[in-house]
Order: sequence, then C-alpha cells, then structure tokens
Amino acid sequence: MPPGWYPDPGGSRSWRLWNGRDWTELTRAFGERATGPVTVAMLSSLRRLSRVGVVAFFAGLGLLVGALAHWPGTSRPAPRWFALSASDLAVALLIGATVLYGTTARALRGRPVLAALPGVNVLYVGALVAHRLYGPSVGRRRVVGEAILLALFVARGHAQPWLVVAPAFVAVEHASSLSALEERLIGSVGVAL
Repeated sequence: MPPGWYPDPGGSRSWRLWNGRDWTELTRAFGERATGPVTVAMLSSLRRLSRVGVVAFFAGLGLLVGALAHWPGTSRPAPRWFALSASDLAVALLIGATVLYGTTARALRGRPVLAALPGVNVLYVGALVAHRLYGPSVGRRRVVGEAILLALFVARGHAQPWLVVAPAFVAVEHASSLSALEERLIGSVGVAL
C-alpha cells in the first residue's frame, strides 16, 4: 500500500497515516481537510534532520576544524593517526548530513535540490524553514547571519576558541526551527499525536 491517509484500521472514526511500512501515530478526524501539500516524506524528513542531521553536520564541522587546527606540522600537533581518524570521521558526518539536508530541501521544495558543498544545504534549508515560519525577509537575514557565524568559526575557530559558540548557536536554532515547522505542519493538517 502506498504511503498516505487511510481509515484507521483500529476502528476509530478517523484517518491514520500509513508511511508505506507501518501505521504512524498521526491521526485526523474524518471531514478535516489538509491545507497545503504536507506529505509523509516532508514530515519524516524534517524529523530525521532535526534529530540526526543537525547533530551530524555541526559535530562533523567542529571535528574537522579541530583536526585541521592540530594537524601534524602545526604549532600544536595531534598524533598523525588521531588527526587522520578525526578528519575521516568528520568527512563521513558531513557527507551524511549533506544528504539529509538535501533530501529535506527536496521535500520542502518539491524538486531535487542537492548541493555538493555541505554548508550550502545547511544554509538553504535554514532559509526555507525560516521563510515558512517567519516570512521571506527573516529567511534572507537568517542565511546571512548564519553564513557569517559559520565562516568566522571556520576561519578563526582554531585561534579563537570562544568562537565554538557560533556553530552551537546555529545548531540549536536549526533544531528548534525544524521542530517548530514540523509541529506547524502537523497542526495544519489537523493531526493529533
């Protein structure tokens, strides 16, 4: 059976959301109509990104910046095996997060949007989410502010350890905005958890 809304198999007078594999906890009363194209893919993508993708991206970014700051041959080098392992893990986290951000961008836009550069997807999804939550002008300002904070961290994080708050701030903002959009979308289709 394809994903979608079906009469609740439990017998209650409501619709229940089938994700293509299992019945979800999402329900809505008969007669309520969805407002806008909210899909199972959109909701699950937002949930996956807020719970896994945000942490993966910002952990990978921090790990990569730290590994490069202590690369063998720098003034405060880490052991070569550690630098290589840390950078490999960081790249793996960034690639995974790039895919999750790209699939979320696709779910929100309705067409493929996948950039090869991890930071591009992060800023793009941040703008899409802010646009849906607060309007276009806030979305643009948010992207510019986040880009500046992340660029400062990447460029000067090794010399200014206090800049670690920049990606932490952006990560918390992303996670809370993704959760807020998910709640708004669930509420817009009359769903009760």
